[in-house]
Amino acid sequence: MSRAGDDLHSLQALQARYGERHRWLLLLSVMLGSMAAVMSSTILNVAIPDMSQHFTLGQSRVQWVTSGFMVAMTVSMLTTPWLLSRYGYRRVYEVCMWLLLGGGVVGGLANDFPLVMAARVAEGLAAGVVQPIPAIIILRAFASHEQGRASGLFGMGVVLAPAIGPSIGGVLVDVFGWRSIFFMVVPLAMVALWLSRCYVPTSAPGGVQADAGSPGLDWIGLALASASTLMLLNGLVQLRGDDHTVAVALLVLAGVGMAVFVAWQRHLLQPGRRSHRLRRVSSGRKAKPLQQDRQARRGPLMNLQVFGHRHFAMGALVSFTYGIALFGSTYLLPVYMQMGLGLSPSYIGAALLPAGILLAVTIAAVGRLSHRMPPAHWVSWGLALLALSFALMPLVHPAAGLALLWILVILGRIGLGFILPSLNLGAMRGLPKDLIPQASSVIGFVRMLGGAAGVSICAIVLEWRLAVYALASSSPGSADLRALNETFVFLATMTALALLAAWKMGEAPTPTKKD
Repeated sequence: MSRAGDDLHSLQALQARYGERHRWLLLLSVMLGSMAAVMSSTILNVAIPDMSQHFTLGQSRVQWVTSGFMVAMTVSMLTTPWLLSRYGYRRVYEVCMWLLLGGGVVGGLANDFPLVMAARVAEGLAAGVVQPIPAIIILRAFASHEQGRASGLFGMGVVLAPAIGPSIGGVLVDVFGWRSIFFMVVPLAMVALWLSRCYVPTSAPGGVQADAGSPGLDWIGLALASASTLMLLNGLVQLRGDDHTVAVALLVLAGVGMAVFVAWQRHLLQPGRRSHRLRRVSSGRKAKPLQQDRQARRGPLMNLQVFGHRHFAMGALVSFTYGIALFGSTYLLPVYMQMGLGLSPSYIGAALLPAGILLAVTIAAVGRLSHRMPPAHWVSWGLALLALSFALMPLVHPAAGLALLWILVILGRIGLGFILPSLNLGAMRGLPKDLIPQASSVIGFVRMLGGAAGVSICAIVLEWRLAVYALASSSPGSADLRALNETFVFLATMTALALLAAWKMGEAPTPTKKD
């Protein structure tokens, strides 16, 4: 149960103290924590070559610094609703910030690679739990006409972290070495911790007291989701090798694990299951029957009822495909510029920085204008622009200059700016209030699952086309460019297919009201 002093920091007490501006102060607090989480997920990529040399490890093994983070972040998102219900916003948020801060310090000082891996996994767990929280707050704390503006401001801040981070990180690696990358997250986490003591409530979502009748965590579901995700991502990585037997086995096991996970979640949602357990426990030992029942019953890790709402189901499908396109293109674009166009890494980092800043500005502008069109329309226009930017990449050629390349990069970033503040609102607006925490964690989970899979899928398609053209072409540079162009066309096709789901999102039936 909550401590007595926590009443002074409940949602109601903070709203009475700070008035209408509390929701914006709360948004600022969680925005800084999310920026720390997003920065920790993207910035370390620039340090992987130096880490590989320092620990004398192969590139594939050092790459697990990123892969381990991604798996931990993806799966831990599903635990956010349970953690918030059991412990409240502030305790969950502060533990995550301490994990990010501690992971940054330990990772930066570590002399053993397993310790670096442990620090990254800890950061991934924290980043996964934190990321669904802002959407929950925006949909609960803000009135429907303010949600677009809040999403735009939040999205602008969060996007600036990965836009600016790699550029700063590249300079830090050159001057101070790979260890400096880990420490970049520390100042943000410290400021976020200070703000949380002032503005983040101890209450659970909805302003209720934390730990009020909360069921136990679905450990079986968490184990199934973790194992299935790990086997899926490993299977996709193995497909890039010569022996596909292990890859097929892992992918089949991942599919079976996911099917068992869904069946288990459906079992936990069966009507009458709770009352059956209550009768069984009450008829047993007399000592603390209600406490025993609380330990015996388990709520589902993923409440499948959210998929019963069409706009959410279509939004989740868009989110998965969007994750593939976003993370796949983030991987593919620097490879395209370096391998296909012969540009230097330092030039690429500097050239992509303005596009990242433009993305942040677009998100803020779309957030302010979001009330003029339904969220599904913004998402559809964004997907169309993103698909068009991918589809036109084969028109870029080094001999014709790079102007078209920058136009297409900017076009794609504008498309992303249309999607980011609108997708969550379109998918979750109108859901029952008690399903919003679950919906936020689920949509984040499928987006990250798509993103983690998207990098491997793009690498598989690229290596396949490279192998085809290596046999047929006498010019390696021309073969590389054709293979990369066809991979972008594949991404354009995937993004265009998501348009079908985006249109079916439609308008959410009824906007959720402010708590």
